Amino acid sequence: MSLEDKIAQDYVLAMKQRDTSRSSTLSFLRAQIKNVKIDQRLEMLSDAEVIAVIKKQVKQRQDSITQFKAGHRMDLAQKEEQELAVLQSYLPAPTVPSGPAQASNALVIAAIEEAIKSTAATSMKDMGKVMKEVLAKLQGAADNQVVGPLVKERLSKMS
Repeated sequence: MSLEDKIAQDYVLAMKQRDTSRSSTLSFLRAQIKNVKIDQRLEMLSDAEVIAVIKKQVKQRQDSITQFKAGHRMDLAQKEEQELAVLQSYLPAPTVPSGPAQASNALVIAAIEEAIKSTAATSMKDMGKVMKEVLAKLQGAADNQVVGPLVKERLSKMS
């Protein structure tokens, strides 16, 4: 069973159980998946593509939680945390108990160097191309917030 089918099945189950929090979260996730399918003109998404949609939603929830806590809106932060827990239940289990496996700095720097060579980057103007290449090579093993500053630092030395 694909991840998309599991989400649809769990949505129906949440509706039957009258679990409004879970059903609304899954409904919104299903809508986002459908939007991606429409944009890409696909009938079904692969599990990797569905995971990418889920990760994007997780990131949005995390940002919202930070904003709500900064604004002292604990009620809204708690709601977002519940949605975050539902979304994270569909992500693959991390291989390291302390959290998702992250690439070491040495691996990231090696990927950056390789991307600079392959894209023939010469200045900060090429940061987008380099970032795209590095993130594709690392396939989620490193966060944009880790890679970005390292790419910026390396490219600024070239100028």
